[in-house]
Amino acid sequence: MNQKKIETFVIEQEDANIRLDNFLSNIYQDISRSYIQKQIKTGRVTVNTNTTKPSYILKNDDVISTDFEDAAAEVIEPQNIPLEILYEDNSMLVVNKPAGMLTHPTSLEKENTLVNALLYYTNGKLSDCNGLFRPGIVHRLDRNTSGLLMAAKNNDAYNFLKSEMQQHNIEKKYYAIVSGVIKDDTGTINEPIGRHRSKPEKMAVVHDGKPSVTHYKVMERFNNCTLVEVKIETGRTHQIRVHMAYIKHPVVNDTLYGGTKIPVKTKEQLLQAYSLKFTSPQDNSEHLIKIDFDDDIIKTLNYLRSKK
Repeated sequence: MNQKKIETFVIEQEDANIRLDNFLSNIYQDISRSYIQKQIKTGRVTVNTNTTKPSYILKNDDVISTDFEDAAAEVIEPQNIPLEILYEDNSMLVVNKPAGMLTHPTSLEKENTLVNALLYYTNGKLSDCNGLFRPGIVHRLDRNTSGLLMAAKNNDAYNFLKSEMQQHNIEKKYYAIVSGVIKDDTGTINEPIGRHRSKPEKMAVVHDGKPSVTHYKVMERFNNCTLVEVKIETGRTHQIRVHMAYIKHPVVNDTLYGGTKIPVKTKEQLLQAYSLKFTSPQDNSEHLIKIDFDDDIIKTLNYLRSKK
């Protein structure tokens, strides 16, 4: 007998301005779009507790609830996967996510993600504001982007940290090795980002996208690549990768956005979240955490320096 799939999702800015049925198709990749549209039309999907149409355009902070009778219920299992915890208190933690690990499960991949590891480490004590697949997750890193990521242990902490992010009070900095030689020592990319018009797996600079601001500073130049420090004011999906590709300097080894391939074995794009400045929800104490280059960046820098 099939069980219900009852879930709740809170829409983040990067998922705003897309159709409801498109959003749910991305979430439930093992369920047909026609099935999802039928469920919406029969009232088994609500937005802010109201029934609506499949074509409804999502807005930031919309709350979607699904009640799918014919889909198997999902269970995200805790897994004893080693974690590098760099900060922890009773309200939150900061973990160094390795490249190659998904931040949270999807309908197709439900094991070996950061969420599986966090559920085990915290004995399930994570915020449930963000749905079954994303407990505790305040912000995401792409599978092949390594580095610092915050998780909330309770809903008050989650709401506090999300508010801090929306008010730009959390400072995130990245290392990236990008294609080509950037001439200017510093620069700012202020271009709106939204879903790619014809390739839903990609984001792009689009005129009706969400405001997105990326600052970069050159740290070292090589024959055909540049090491940069990147600071983002906004947190759009794939923001750094999209913006660097937009100025014709895509991240090295980023096959999705056209990055230069170099003969060093790495886990796709050479991008690392290395610095995180935040205020803890527990006691309003301020913290700054930094980490060194990850192994993929070290290997690549050694190779590039040998070719100078």
